Amino acid sequence: MDVVFHIKICGMTNVADAIAAARAGADAVGLNFYKKSPRRINEATAKNIAASLPQGVVRVGLFVNTPAREICRLYDELPLDLIQLHGDQPPEFLGQLGGRPVMRAFRLGAGGIGLIREYFDRCRELRAMPQMILLDALVAGQFGGTGQTADWEQARACTAEPDRPPMVLAGGLTPMNVTDAIRLVHPDAVDVASGVEDDCGHKDCNSIGAFVAAARRGFGFLG
Repeated sequence: MDVVFHIKICGMTNVADAIAAARAGADAVGLNFYKKSPRRINEATAKNIAASLPQGVVRVGLFVNTPAREICRLYDELPLDLIQLHGDQPPEFLGQLGGRPVMRAFRLGAGGIGLIREYFDRCRELRAMPQMILLDALVAGQFGGTGQTADWEQARACTAEPDRPPMVLAGGLTPMNVTDAIRLVHPDAVDVASGVEDDCGHKDCNSIGAFVAAARRGFGFLG
């Protein structure tokens, strides 16, 4: 079954923040397993957060260069609904995940979207396309959660690519700019972490609510 969401709050570190995001209307949350991230959580915390979320909220696990066997184990045991791949995994890596749904993250840099096209071409050859893609800002040595704004013009160009998977816009989004970002880029979904925090890893409930409301205005729907 296809995984679909519009508004994702990433980098959840506790149950209270995850419940607040769901109540505000976010339909996806991100659980970060990257060892070098300040938002990294252990397996027990991830299990508690996943169990606390209501039906219909997509549970996304974020991994950076994690072995496929470990990703598959966590996906099955927590359980998760979607695997978010950051890092250097080649298209061939998707085939090692046994058909589990994947959202592949790309950091937009000077190379534009050419590298993304090449990645898709290889995925099509392997019949291992990601179910979604996520576009983030390029910050040397870091894999998301930086608060740096992605290149919206490049992201818009990627949106116009034919036969692409649904695209999620991330990178420097806040309650103040997400409406404009959606209207310019036309993504299928948006993703925020630092833009709704009062401290790294700790979400602000008012900011979450404001972000969800602003994103809904951008997408043109309420409820």
